[in-house]
Amino acid sequence: MARITDRLAELGLELPAVAAPVAAYVPAVVQGNLVYTSGQLPFVYGSLPATGKVGADVSAEDAQAYAKTCALNALAAAESVIGSLDRVTQVVKVTGFVASDPTFTGQPAVINGASTVLGEIFGDAGIHARSAVGVAVLPMDAPVEVELVLAFA
Repeated sequence: MARITDRLAELGLELPAVAAPVAAYVPAVVQGNLVYTSGQLPFVYGSLPATGKVGADVSAEDAQAYAKTCALNALAAAESVIGSLDRVTQVVKVTGFVASDPTFTGQPAVINGASTVLGEIFGDAGIHARSAVGVAVLPMDAPVEVELVLAFA
């Protein structure tokens, strides 16, 4: 496979700077050959592009784009502890949280924003297990949060 930096460029994507933690944790940790990211919010240049509940304040389509941003933020966090995303051999697990209006049931489609971009970046190594969970509220009233588990060599 092409180098991940080349693949990101082909897709017109750029990894952001690692988002500063908003509480007492680190953005990512390594255990064995796995890197676990903390939940990443859809920060763009240090700010949330939207707040509120999906299905009320935020459209499902916008939330899907924010899930993609979360995934890119998580990849930046992973890269910060393993040095290069070229080392990733498998996206193992994606966990996505969607701050949902009580009537909203489209959480899987929202988290597809993260899943799809990971598949585009990593190809077959981007195929993963996943959870998409609706929650009442997320930190800073973010509409979506994503965490990753990646295997690397």
